[in-house]
Amino acid sequence: MGKPVFLLTDVLIYLLLGLTLLFAWYASRHEHLSAPWRRVAKSRTALGALVVLGFYVVVGLLDSLHYQPRLDTKANGEAIYSGEVRSLFDWLAEPLRANQEKTYSAPLAVHLYAKETIELPDGTTTRGYPRLDHAGAHLDDPAGRWTEIRQLAVQGIAGSILVWGGLALLLGGLTGRARGTNLAEGVSALLRGRTRYPWHAALWTLLVLFLLVGLMASIGSHYHLLGTDKVGEDVLYQALKSIRTGLMIGTLTTLVMLPAAILLGIMAGYFKGWIDDVIQYLYTTLNAIPSVLLIAAAILMLHIYLSNHADEFTSVTERADLRLLFLCLILGTTSWTGLCRLLRGETFKLRELEYVQAAQAFGVRHFTILHRHVLPNVLHIVLITVVIDFSGLVLAEAVLSYINIGVDPSMDSWGNMINGARLELAREPIVWWSLAAAFLFMFTLVLAANLFADVVRDAFDPRLRNTR
Repeated sequence: MGKPVFLLTDVLIYLLLGLTLLFAWYASRHEHLSAPWRRVAKSRTALGALVVLGFYVVVGLLDSLHYQPRLDTKANGEAIYSGEVRSLFDWLAEPLRANQEKTYSAPLAVHLYAKETIELPDGTTTRGYPRLDHAGAHLDDPAGRWTEIRQLAVQGIAGSILVWGGLALLLGGLTGRARGTNLAEGVSALLRGRTRYPWHAALWTLLVLFLLVGLMASIGSHYHLLGTDKVGEDVLYQALKSIRTGLMIGTLTTLVMLPAAILLGIMAGYFKGWIDDVIQYLYTTLNAIPSVLLIAAAILMLHIYLSNHADEFTSVTERADLRLLFLCLILGTTSWTGLCRLLRGETFKLRELEYVQAAQAFGVRHFTILHRHVLPNVLHIVLITVVIDFSGLVLAEAVLSYINIGVDPSMDSWGNMINGARLELAREPIVWWSLAAAFLFMFTLVLAANLFADVVRDAFDPRLRNTR
């Protein structure tokens, strides 16, 4: 396929994935962490939201495996690679990426959205809507596209149901085997929610997701399902590519801010005294600086660095990746203070409990007390805050890109799509699909994250747990 390329954000996102799997293994071996997760798994809302989040995560991970395509030509018998950096997702979505038009076209259209001067076969010219280069170009009569679209939709739906049915049979067989029944009873129990965990909620959500993916794959490979933008790029492709940017902002920022928030918050609450005063002064001063101004100043500094060291970057993708990483660092620097304050207050309470004071009386080292007695009892606050803040960080990227201090303009992101849609809304007729696509994908991700966060908060909050 090509030569692998390891961007900094790719390495960090897979490091974060490894840490997540490590935490899952750690939680499975400790009852006080695994019990709340079992309560989360018993929620139909959580499982449905988790399926949606899983789709976004899979797309983001596929888009984080980069490579340089190998060219057909060779030099001295050695392969030559393109200077363009692509991802595994680009390879899977090649029809969406490659079928680029001249300029705007509406969803499922076969003509451009604006009139142009068209030269007729006899040499004369007229004003009209030119045919698109790819969408429906094989049709002699453009009016027949709806028949083909219906056929493609049926094929996509049939393929999705077939795949989903196979998965349902597999899970039903496993359920029947666990219950000591046959396949039919296992599938019936699974689909009707008569299992220990409401797997039917995840399965039905997965059916809807499969249907949407099937339609995107079948229709999107022949037509522009969500239209094209000013330069003729497929809007659906842009929206899917923006998933990686949203996930990077939401997850890498967490990786940056967690160590400082946990370490400083616990230290301030446990040691008190001058250590607490220094940490309080630090996050109070940082909170006094408007975050937008701090981010704008940091991005301007990065622009100067990129301008002075342009020869260090072999591609535009690497420059955009560095800016994305720098933005995550700045957002992490400005967002750790809230969690630090929460952990400080909770540690104040924990250090006065009997088992902590008994450990101090027996001469146990402070590091051991913090590691064994304080940190496990504040993990629920850390987890709840991280899940809830994820949605805010995704929205922050859109706002920052809207005011041109977010990710690089060459990088696909929902913020850049919304920023570009400002001028498109002033056109006549209005180009609305770029804004609608960015809003739809971002709204779905934030909604799923918020629904999942609500269930996680209820499961891990000791006060709510004790009232049940």
